[in-house]
Amino acid sequence: MTGNEIRETFLSYFEDKGHKRARSSPLIPAQDPTLLFTNAGMVQFKNVFLGLEQYPSPRAVSSQKCMRAGGKHNDLDNVGYTARHHTFFEMLGNFSFGDYFKPDAVRFAWDLMTEVFKLPKDKLWVTVYKDDDEAADIWSKEAVGLDGSRILRMGEESNFWSMGDVGPCGPCSEILIDQGAKAGCGKKTCAPGCDCDRYLELWNLVFMQYEKDESGKMTPLPRPSIDTGMGLERMAAVIQGAPSNYETDLLMPVISSVEELSEIKYKNGKGASDSGMRVVADHARAACFLVCDGVFPSNEGRGYVLRRIIRRAVRHGKNLGMSDPFLFKTLGAVSAAMGDAYPELSEKADYTAQVVRSEEERFFETVDRGLEILESEVRKLKKGGKLSGAAAFRLYDTYGFPLDLTQDVLRERGIGVDEKGFEKEMGKQKEQSRKSWKGDADKNSSATADYSALASEGFSTDFTGYGATEGEGKIVSVSEPDERGEVEIVTDSTPFYASSGGQIGDTGTIAGSGFSAKVVDTAKPVGGVICHRAVIENGGATAGDLVTLSVDKDLRRGSCAHHTATHILHSVLRDTLGTHVSQAGSLVAPDRLRFDFTHHSRVSADELEEIETAVNERIGCANEVVTQTDVPYDEALKSGAMAIFEEKYGDSVRVVSIGDYSIELCGGTHLENSAAAGMFKIVSQSASSAGVRRIEAVCASAALKRAVENEKTIARTAKILGAGSEEITARVEKLLKSNEDLQKQVGDARKSAFSGGMDEALSAAEDINGVRFVSLEVPDASAQELREMWDKIRAKIKSGTAVLCGERGGKAFVLVGVTKDLAGKIHAGNIVKEIAPLIGGKGGGKPELAQAGGGTPEGAGKAIEKCAEIIRSQNG
Repeated sequence: MTGNEIRETFLSYFEDKGHKRARSSPLIPAQDPTLLFTNAGMVQFKNVFLGLEQYPSPRAVSSQKCMRAGGKHNDLDNVGYTARHHTFFEMLGNFSFGDYFKPDAVRFAWDLMTEVFKLPKDKLWVTVYKDDDEAADIWSKEAVGLDGSRILRMGEESNFWSMGDVGPCGPCSEILIDQGAKAGCGKKTCAPGCDCDRYLELWNLVFMQYEKDESGKMTPLPRPSIDTGMGLERMAAVIQGAPSNYETDLLMPVISSVEELSEIKYKNGKGASDSGMRVVADHARAACFLVCDGVFPSNEGRGYVLRRIIRRAVRHGKNLGMSDPFLFKTLGAVSAAMGDAYPELSEKADYTAQVVRSEEERFFETVDRGLEILESEVRKLKKGGKLSGAAAFRLYDTYGFPLDLTQDVLRERGIGVDEKGFEKEMGKQKEQSRKSWKGDADKNSSATADYSALASEGFSTDFTGYGATEGEGKIVSVSEPDERGEVEIVTDSTPFYASSGGQIGDTGTIAGSGFSAKVVDTAKPVGGVICHRAVIENGGATAGDLVTLSVDKDLRRGSCAHHTATHILHSVLRDTLGTHVSQAGSLVAPDRLRFDFTHHSRVSADELEEIETAVNERIGCANEVVTQTDVPYDEALKSGAMAIFEEKYGDSVRVVSIGDYSIELCGGTHLENSAAAGMFKIVSQSASSAGVRRIEAVCASAALKRAVENEKTIARTAKILGAGSEEITARVEKLLKSNEDLQKQVGDARKSAFSGGMDEALSAAEDINGVRFVSLEVPDASAQELREMWDKIRAKIKSGTAVLCGERGGKAFVLVGVTKDLAGKIHAGNIVKEIAPLIGGKGGGKPELAQAGGGTPEGAGKAIEKCAEIIRSQNG
């Protein structure tokens, strides 16, 4: 069976058992700040396991793309050196959300393994958690009748699974296959649990019973559930009889591409170059999927992990003799092997290759020099010594060598790295790789806890706001006022749009019998629960009260205009800059919009003008904004609708279309016709993060308001300049030129004054035991100007020394210069160290030139006297 056939067989088997096929979620976890990457199949179902959301079916099955290269689950260091570890891999899994539990999970697994995949029963072993008697009995008696000698009890490290430091967890049961002595380590003690490949874990059945909090306390989940995980690559290797995952049809096409580029033959893991070829193949897959899911190389968070992966591949590629960018050329093989299951790889192939190539080229500029520096540092080491943290940090900071890359290079030579020293040098920079993704994990926890009971009972607020801004509802819950006097009100139905998809929540009023409240924000804390944050202005309310909910129509109209304009802008960006452009974030407010999008370079002024013009032209076409509801997700994508990777979609989606140029999956509110967006004006563009640009813009009444304000500014400026509005540019240019001329005149005058003072100082130079000594205090002189004066003095005196003192903005500067012929007797650096305290500072330098700065300008005279005294003693 091929890898694709194994994947489809697994998914179809569980579909036949009543499981709903779930699409793989992106590698960037949606709305989960506790994870760097999606690292298991259950991640997209986390809130379902916690009872915070409901899934359309009590059973699910998926093939999930996963990444383990950062955070708690990090396999990066092992990739290439073992037969099974990968950064990117696929996890096959079946899930039960309070439906079936251990007996059926075991029965399904055994049936699929032995009757469908035809794995030999006498080669299969099972492990259970040491205290899980229930699971052991199911394997030996109820479901399978497996011989008890092949059921092993294991400890917490191997048989108690958790997604992270906090979250769902529970005991697990693993299915292993005995691959025979040839695959083992040869030790007499080799048995299931050994680190070698003889007893290979194939499938992990997690019996999800608890949720673990930060203190380690485990609370029973509302509904005991099942979460299983089977590595597709491992299963393919076993079924295909491959010695390792790399020899399967999932990875060999990529390795073949590496063979072609390097002109080196891969020898199934036995060749000297094979580990490097495996690294390149694995990292090509990881880079391809990460970039495709919106990650861009950078020095923080997910982008830093991608950078490490690409640069590690480059280093191994150079060892294979590839001296020019090559990794981007292997991505076509990744798309060819995986494109049927993940069509986005082919759709974004050009953009992905461009991003990877750009990062390769950047690293190729410094990698050779970095390797030379590393080799130089290694030669200095004594036998058994470690590379210093300072040297490792220099390689990171100057030559772009991530620490693990340096460790990777040295590991092959048995040399370690002083990690603590590196961390000390890294300082605050080290924390940046977590800041960008850890986010506000704690902020959401209290909100989800408050409404989890409602969500777990299946409650969902009925949103009526697509066609109305006013409606009736019944209060479900009202919180106690917080320190700001605000309460949270949940109703059974509401026209208020809750903040999501970039669009901010509606504001307005809620009123009932003897009660009124001003809504200041609307949010969706858990599942379909819509919460109104409000200030009670009159009376009070309790659950069961009937109320009228009224959205602020003007602000809603502004949000609708900016949301429709956002869709139009997105379409224009793709037409103007390329189809690699995809949404990376957005803000839709009543008075503005902000749109982040993937793009590798700054948008030029001409491009911005073209984009703005095109958006206004499409607005002017007065296209109807068409909304379709309950469209099957797959059908929507086939129609050309764009989905945002960070968003979570159900099986049925809402599709918003404008003309023949924009079709997106969207749950936001929109105009009925594009013409109502009025004028569109780009306010600014900037870099949001590495590989992501940001455009801020306004439209409709907000754009008109801005235009009026700009006209007023122009009028005020014209009045100040005493010119007509059409003359402002020429008048300002004239003023700038005049100012530039004046600055030059001032500079010339300063130089003339300095020159005069310098000539006087030369004439008054002292002879100290045969050494000419020039001293000068220069008012309003910078450190740079003192260096320029010393260059001129040195040229004139030919032999001698000088001490120059300057002051600017309350700060003192001192410079000591020594001509080359005297540097062996008089050391400028040592002199400055002694005289710097007299001006309230510190300093030093080389024998011929040294400088210092301080905060005591009045000490300049004493510094000059001290300098002369030191020279007298040194040249006595």
